[in-house]
Amino acid sequence: MENLDVSGTMGHLESWLVNNQHILLEYAVNIAAALVILFAGLLIARLVSKALNRLMIIRMVDTTVADFLSALVRYGIIAFTLTAALSRIGVQTASIIAVMGAAGLAVGLALQGSLSNLAAGVLLVMFRPFRSGEWVDLGGVAGTVVQVQIFSTTLRTADGKIIVIPNGKIISGNIINSTREPNRRTEIIVGVAYDADIDVVKNLLGEIVSADDRIQHGSGVTIRLNEMGASSLNFVVRVWTSNGDAFEVYWDLLENFKRALDKHQIGIPYPQMDVHLYQQTPASPPVSKGIPTI
Repeated sequence: MENLDVSGTMGHLESWLVNNQHILLEYAVNIAAALVILFAGLLIARLVSKALNRLMIIRMVDTTVADFLSALVRYGIIAFTLTAALSRIGVQTASIIAVMGAAGLAVGLALQGSLSNLAAGVLLVMFRPFRSGEWVDLGGVAGTVVQVQIFSTTLRTADGKIIVIPNGKIISGNIINSTREPNRRTEIIVGVAYDADIDVVKNLLGEIVSADDRIQHGSGVTIRLNEMGASSLNFVVRVWTSNGDAFEVYWDLLENFKRALDKHQIGIPYPQMDVHLYQQTPASPPVSKGIPTI
């Protein structure tokens, strides 16, 4: 009896295989094609990722950014490959794509601030408005760039403090780079008394400027009366120097200007306060009157 059942089952199976061999062949072809797509996609993802990473490193892109972007491209190609392979074997990928999109939107909303800093970090590294070792002013915070990372930038201030600034704030504000250009113009305002002779003051300032070899005299020197202020005549002195000499030249010129003006007895106005003391005669005490008794 059991032999009859096995024989019947085998017969039905053989009959089903014969009748549905075109379906099985189609499934076999689809599975083989899906495997080929999957293998080719993984290979292409690896090759494209490595080529992109190598290209960004050649273009002097930061290593962290290069690794991150190449990995992002690789996983994107793999995700597309998996979707294509599943679609080849008949799986409905519309729902999968919808779920992945919803998950990506949720993650994006949850990490909105971090993703903003990430995007800003990528832009900073790609366009290079500043590099490590340069002196910059980022939204009112000035210092030497220590490191530019994906999410933040580290500065060292003149007094030795370390400041970490989110890249999102940097990219949305003004970036002032003081060391990118080899030369810098230094401007000094010198105020003198109104009774000072204009030509004498200009000659004194000009002699001091001419004696400084660190100043680039060929780039143009300006010494002019710039303003007639409330209590002083304000002269402007503009000179060009190299970036490395800018601060020293500024300080030395200020000191030499003061010495020269003092030597020629040219006054430098400064705020004053006059205090007048008046002596008052103390008032006589009131005369008390007796109270009549009843």
